[in-house]
Amino acid sequence: MLFYVIMENNNYKKFMLLAIEEAKKASKNGEVPVGAVTVHKSNVIAKSGNLMVKYLDPLMHAEMIVLNRSSEILADKGLSIRHEKLDIYVTLEPCAMCAQAISLCRIANLYYGADDPKGGGIKYGSKVFEHNTCHHKPNVFSGIEKEKSKEILQNFFKKLRT
Repeated sequence: MLFYVIMENNNYKKFMLLAIEEAKKASKNGEVPVGAVTVHKSNVIAKSGNLMVKYLDPLMHAEMIVLNRSSEILADKGLSIRHEKLDIYVTLEPCAMCAQAISLCRIANLYYGADDPKGGGIKYGSKVFEHNTCHHKPNVFSGIEKEKSKEILQNFFKKLRT
């Protein structure tokens, strides 16, 4: 069983607030407001919100975008995402697809805001990191700026329904 920690450390908040800003941008563009940021040695590598609507591509989750961009940026420097011990900050518990991508990229630490009982793939749903076949399990920290992340999502869907 994975160990989930609720953290409220200012260093974690700083990067999660950047992810929240990306979620807000996504919301303004009609995207489900999820934001993600990758960090390497306390430096932001990539940040994005969901872009599924913009590109008509259901795979353009914020996590997938930042993992791909991070991989490209590191490759340009002759480095590998699988060896550089990146952290990822996400406003919502990643789905199974994104959790598997996080594992494949060998992300060191996953920090996320709100739980996703309906579509999550870590604490809920398929619980990707708990499978024996999962090759890499990052440290998972949940609940960072949870209420802000939840509020953005709730407001988005409330507005969508009216």
